[in-house]
Amino acid sequence: MQPSVTRWKTTTAARLRTTALSLLAVVAAVGVGAGPAVAADGNVAWTVRTASNGYGEARSSYSYNVNPGGAVEDAMVVANRGPAPLTLSVYAADGFTTDAGQLDLLTRDTKSIAVGAWVKPNAGSVVIQPGKTAQVPFKVSVPENATPGDYVGGILTTLTQADQAEGINVDRRLGIRIKLRVGGELRPNLAIENLHVTYAGPTNPFSKGDATITYQVHNVGNAALSGKQAVTVSGPFGLLRVRAEDVAAPPELLPGESWNVTVPVHGVAPAISLAATATVTPLLTDASGSTTPLKPVQVTAHGWALPWTLVLALVVLIAVLVGAYLYRRRNRAQRKAREDARVRDAVEQALRGPEPQTS
Repeated sequence: MQPSVTRWKTTTAARLRTTALSLLAVVAAVGVGAGPAVAADGNVAWTVRTASNGYGEARSSYSYNVNPGGAVEDAMVVANRGPAPLTLSVYAADGFTTDAGQLDLLTRDTKSIAVGAWVKPNAGSVVIQPGKTAQVPFKVSVPENATPGDYVGGILTTLTQADQAEGINVDRRLGIRIKLRVGGELRPNLAIENLHVTYAGPTNPFSKGDATITYQVHNVGNAALSGKQAVTVSGPFGLLRVRAEDVAAPPELLPGESWNVTVPVHGVAPAISLAATATVTPLLTDASGSTTPLKPVQVTAHGWALPWTLVLALVVLIAVLVGAYLYRRRNRAQRKAREDARVRDAVEQALRGPEPQTS
């Protein structure tokens, strides 16, 4: 199998170095054609692969189980496919999951605190002649106080070249993933956080609309986890239930990482009150590659699904009825006031008696 290799590119303009990386390619471990991964640009080309040793041959990546205080030694093989001698820097870095759901590695000028700090190449650079290969040994030393659980990073080779046309320096990086499980109690766990449901109904109050459910999947355990997701929306008492179709699985999340999820659900009746339920089944992958489903995590949130056209019609009707009632009440009050005034005038006239006649 081909190594799980990632190619990165970093640029430097003048003296300002960018720290953002653009993930250019990830070579999968299964179903990929033979041959090592290549980083090529102009007259520069090199490959990297795992060394064949007691850990195995043609490994897709590096994977270790090490207890706190323990250490392992391994090596990476680098080959120069270009026509000129090649000097590459070698270093390790912590990994993280990007917003696109891909594994990326920290830049060299960003401090690593786990795999990137624990993996030490025997040399910070390697010189390879054209058509030749070089083996780069490295050692993984896990501190005594390391927290049990999963860590991901990588070991990288990098080449800095000047781009005269653009006036910048370009760093090209080619590396292999390192997955490290530190011995101790494994507590795999995912949580669903910040679950919300919103509703957008049609103009016709008797037609169905769309609900949008948003939430975060948070890895609150100490093991790397992926998962299967399901989302349902229902009205009061579980009636009018609708299930979302093809909810995409989150990427494998490292401990502490979160993944934002937005799920549209179509054909939802405006049932006044909606209950949105998100279910995530964590998937734990062991060293052999087999996946085990864990106990599902389920959270429910409520929201309004009002048929706004009907509500507006009811509001207008109520306003008309209230207006009519107030108008009639005012008219009655005015008629009563006029009648009271007429009676009062008549009484006063009677009390005064007839006016005296003048001759």
